[in-house]
Amino acid sequence: MIGMSGDLWGEMARLQRELDQLFRPGGASGIRAMPRHNFPVINVGHTPEAIEVLALAPGVATADLQVSVDKGLLVISGERKSDLPEPGQDGLSVYAQERFAGSFKRVISLPEDADAQQVQASCKDGLLRIRVPRHEAARPRRIDIH
Repeated sequence: MIGMSGDLWGEMARLQRELDQLFRPGGASGIRAMPRHNFPVINVGHTPEAIEVLALAPGVATADLQVSVDKGLLVISGERKSDLPEPGQDGLSVYAQERFAGSFKRVISLPEDADAQQVQASCKDGLLRIRVPRHEAARPRRIDIH
């Protein structure tokens, strides 16, 4: 592999660490533990009119969420703040922490017929709903026969 940059090996090492964490006993602190790169959990579906995205982000305030579209990519990012006081504060000693806290980012590739100018987003009770309409010309339509 002549001419390969060191970045490839760094990426391979990162991938190996993530696989080790997933498959090593005790790698995650419990069944509800979620790595940062999988938060928020998302469901993506579509209708003839739109692409629908549901992102489950419990414990994230609407003000701490950002949704953007750039070059065919829908980006959901934000931060979930920790409710725990700092370790050692108030005599607290944390021995398990399954709830993810910190910044996050999810990127979803949109189809070519997505209308990035008409994206709608709403959030209620930790459920972020994003609707990306399809361009009118790309929608199926019925042709009347005369």
